[in-house]
Amino acid sequence: MKIPISLLELAIITEGSNATETMQKTKELAQLADSLGYNRFWLAEHHNMAHVASTATVVLIGYVASLTKNIRVGSGGIMLPNHSPLIIAEQFGTLATLYPDRIDLGLGRAPGTDSQTAQAIRKDFFEESQRFPKNVSALQNYFSLENATASVRAFPAEGTNVPIWILGSSMDSATLAAAYGLPYAFAGHFAARQMIQAFEFYRENFKSSEYLQEPKTMACVNVIAADTDEEAEILSTSLYQMFQNLVQNTRKPLQPPVDSLTDLMNDMSEEARFHVNQMTAGSFIGSKETLVKELKEFIRYSRVDELMISSPIYDHQDKLKSLRMLKEVVDTLTF
Repeated sequence: MKIPISLLELAIITEGSNATETMQKTKELAQLADSLGYNRFWLAEHHNMAHVASTATVVLIGYVASLTKNIRVGSGGIMLPNHSPLIIAEQFGTLATLYPDRIDLGLGRAPGTDSQTAQAIRKDFFEESQRFPKNVSALQNYFSLENATASVRAFPAEGTNVPIWILGSSMDSATLAAAYGLPYAFAGHFAARQMIQAFEFYRENFKSSEYLQEPKTMACVNVIAADTDEEAEILSTSLYQMFQNLVQNTRKPLQPPVDSLTDLMNDMSEEARFHVNQMTAGSFIGSKETLVKELKEFIRYSRVDELMISSPIYDHQDKLKSLRMLKEVVDTLTF
């Protein structure tokens, strides 16, 4: 059996670039992924980040869907406490009407930003985050045909059957996905520590539903492919710098690679190095030969049903090349 592979694009603005160029690059990535046979292309909601161009996630999803043909396009994710479930249903129902059977709705509980910005988005964010399970249920109702008799309806969402995924990086999300009988995606690209434990808990406690009869898991991890392990490691220094800047609260665009990952790590403080190593634990970096071995081992060990990758690579052509190489790698894997 072949494992499906998908792409999470964070639309990160690189050093010397801007939002306009980043959205053009995002379009090219989506079109390449579509032509190569990637399964999904997801975009994530972030706010108050000057170097992330996916703040208006729903708008970008529509843009990408309009420029591709077969690939599923969706959110990885929409941060539901920021929004009214009714509005999200209307937005994704509209997308699903325009692009039938191609829209996914991944939902997260976090704000996708800092606490001050979360308050600027919604004064009652904390209360809404506690209502996350109830709001997921509300969304399901808005998408159902049965909601046609309700006093509050979401047009044109009813009957569109937009697949809802629960996203997370902890056991809380695994608990909810299992209880609701929904597919579960884990954010291993920045928080891999609890990933295997969360998947095991989800499978063991999964309750079948009208939406899903058997557990369905997807792991999101960082993957950087190049002709040699050495070249891939150099490209990966942009990823490591990105997390270093996040840990140190140094807001910078994605930085160009440096010559030595070892030197980069040694120059960090002990605390920063610890956190960066934690955040990059779910990363696979190397040549095709290396990735075949490491990804096959990871997929067997984690027992995931689908692999989603994030590839923060500075040079656009290197990123396109990595995308091509990774598809070749995954096509060789059978389980």
